Amino acid sequence: MAQTQGLGKRYVKAFFKGFFVAVPVTVTFLDRVACVARVEGASMQPSLNPGGRHASDVVLLNHWSIRNYDVQRGDIVSLV
Repeated sequence: MAQTQGLGKRYVKAFFKGFFVAVPVTVTFLDRVACVARVEGASMQPSLNPGGRHASDVVLLNHWSIRNYDVQRGDIVSLV
């Protein structure tokens, strides 16, 4: 019984250690490098949501290019 409690404590400790490392790394990545977003509605047709579908498209938003001012003609820019 004591061995299983020690094993459980080790798993919980390892989980929280990984959690407190993974969350800041993930938040930083999503804020600085890239994130996934859903595009809904007819405002981006025909490039996104072609044919008037009611389904939404999923896109990868590249934050890194914006930070380096690497935007070119023809790129789609998303504003919040």
